[in-house]
Amino acid sequence: MGTGELIPRLMAQVGDASFGMALARKNGFVNPDGSMTALGMQRNNMTASQRAIDRAGGTGLYNPYTNRVTKY
Repeated sequence: MGTGELIPRLMAQVGDASFGMALARKNGFVNPDGSMTALGMQRNNMTASQRAIDRAGGTGLYNPYTNRVTKY
């Protein structure tokens, strides 16, 4: 899954739609009414590599085979 699929991707990763939405709310990606927050829209527009680098603190070398970032 690429950009623009934050919620479906999260639901697929956890295997349950309601748990996926609960995580998205907890992480600040969606509002209680289900609409996307500014943070959610920002993350929704990121690729897998951009999200991984963001999780790692903004720097590092992305490995597409593991979806992980190695710090410089």
